[in-house]
Amino acid sequence: MDRSSRRESLEAQVASFPAKPGVYLFKDAKGRVLYVGKADVLRDRVRAYFGPSLEMRHVRLVERAERLEYVLTDSISEAFLLESNLIKQHRPRYNIRLKDDKSYPYVKVTLGEDFPRILRTRTLGDRSARYFGPFANAKSVDQSLDLLQKLFPYRTCKLNIVAGEDGRGQTVPPSALPGGRPCLLFHLKRCTAPCVGNTTRDKYRGTIDKSVLFLEGRYEALARDTKTEMQQASDALAYERAATLRDRLVAIERTLDRQEVHAYKGDDFDVHAAAVDEGDAVVQVFRVRDGTVVSRDHFSLEGSEGALAPDVLASFLRQHYAVAAGVPPEIVMPVPIPETEAFEAFAAERRGGPVRILVPQRGKKRHLAELAERNAQDALEQERVRWLADRGKTDTALRELADALGLEGSPKRIECYDVSHVQGTSVVSSMVVFEDGRPAKHAYRRFRAKIVDRNDDFANMRETLRRRFQRSAADEAGWPLPDLVILDGGKGQLSAGQAALSDAGLLQIPIAALAKEREELFVPTRPDPIVLPRTSQGLYLVQRIRDEAHRFAVTYHQKVRAKRAVRSVLDDVEGVGPTKKRALLRRFGSVRAMRDAPVSDLAAVSGVGSALAERIKQAIES
Repeated sequence: MDRSSRRESLEAQVASFPAKPGVYLFKDAKGRVLYVGKADVLRDRVRAYFGPSLEMRHVRLVERAERLEYVLTDSISEAFLLESNLIKQHRPRYNIRLKDDKSYPYVKVTLGEDFPRILRTRTLGDRSARYFGPFANAKSVDQSLDLLQKLFPYRTCKLNIVAGEDGRGQTVPPSALPGGRPCLLFHLKRCTAPCVGNTTRDKYRGTIDKSVLFLEGRYEALARDTKTEMQQASDALAYERAATLRDRLVAIERTLDRQEVHAYKGDDFDVHAAAVDEGDAVVQVFRVRDGTVVSRDHFSLEGSEGALAPDVLASFLRQHYAVAAGVPPEIVMPVPIPETEAFEAFAAERRGGPVRILVPQRGKKRHLAELAERNAQDALEQERVRWLADRGKTDTALRELADALGLEGSPKRIECYDVSHVQGTSVVSSMVVFEDGRPAKHAYRRFRAKIVDRNDDFANMRETLRRRFQRSAADEAGWPLPDLVILDGGKGQLSAGQAALSDAGLLQIPIAALAKEREELFVPTRPDPIVLPRTSQGLYLVQRIRDEAHRFAVTYHQKVRAKRAVRSVLDDVEGVGPTKKRALLRRFGSVRAMRDAPVSDLAAVSGVGSALAERIKQAIES
């Protein structure tokens, strides 16, 4: 189909779009998503892509698109959320999107527990918990939590601790606490040991409440309360307690002093500013709570070729606040963004209260917006220096690898495979993909062995490659063919790989095996291994690719093995289904605890009964 016919086909599709809110998708000939957008009126919004005035990146989008699809939503707010999820899922070529392929870290407070924990997580979903974030840097989150645990000791363990009748903590089941003693964190004064009843629920949750104030950035209120507590302890002649509170107050005030930028007293708002240059973009975020800048983060974006700062900001705000743990009542930025009213309605629904976009022209907030803009520009320049250095090293590595293996050019897509098992059980394998020398995590795949578990790496490798190349590029929905295949292993794995390529009729694809002991590369055309210099960028690249394949395989193997370990004991017992298994594990915590428990305790679990308890006991003990 030529360009003119394709455009006419797309315009005909647009004519059938409804005048309702929803999300639209541009797709290419292979069904890959090129662009995801949202609209209050689908037909009018998509029709605009075929008008005379269009950004260059949207012109290219329309030229490549083969078909259009849409998903209706009940409101524009739902469309915002769906758009964000689809961008994260498909990573479309023409969308401005967050550069990192992973989820960003959050701080989670498990308020649904009697004795809550505070931890770093990358997943949301626990409705009983309180979340803070997202944050751009996991290391800075860990440093903040380290300081927080020194100030307000809290537990981080996975023990099931509940409050007894006297309010003191107790571990359920008691056997889950090794030796019945608290862990090292208690002795380091990082935990108050509710596991052994060292504190009450009310006292512990009071500490957690202070931790939440700290995470919210309410440092002044926290310092004020701490000073009052210290004075009360001193008046009561509890000098040791007063000294602890004094040290805590000093640490809080030191944290407050480091936040040197102040805005209006008591204000809560976020400041966003973007810097864009040659397709690279960075958005700087200041979080202001109680009039003080409590945190700063910058987020890198891609897909911004030809876009201006307002477009980058608008796209970032939609993606950021779709997953943010909280939305402030005010969002400050140096320039107006398109579709402000639609975003304010979406943000207000997420917050449960009014939200406004402010573009200040003077005053402290204007100063903060300009400061965020300068920070964004500085962060972009630093990121570009790092990216260019990395790109230079990567290009050198690809050239060195191509020269060593005798390839016609630098390999664009490299696939690496590894097999993981223990004595032939729980056999799994991994496929990792590097494109232009960088991990393409969306293309990673893992395989569970279909053949009977056996301790034969060569057969398992051949089976993995056979299954992978069944999904060849000949099939429109298949995976692209690689420019180079690397196997974790030696000559045996190489022979198995060659056999799989031969079976698929793809012997033209270059293949090599990397032996771990001496880091030697084996290729089919040479009897002797290729040894790259120890300081070679090419060697560093293949080692990184091999290690990533190994990590991905081992992680999957551990999950499979853990499930198999539990299944072999409980799931093979007649009468124990998923519901009863969950009830047993919730009551006893582990299979070992079930083995130690009397039959009467097993029978007391809902739905088990004495006959089934006897069968469970026999299965565990055998």
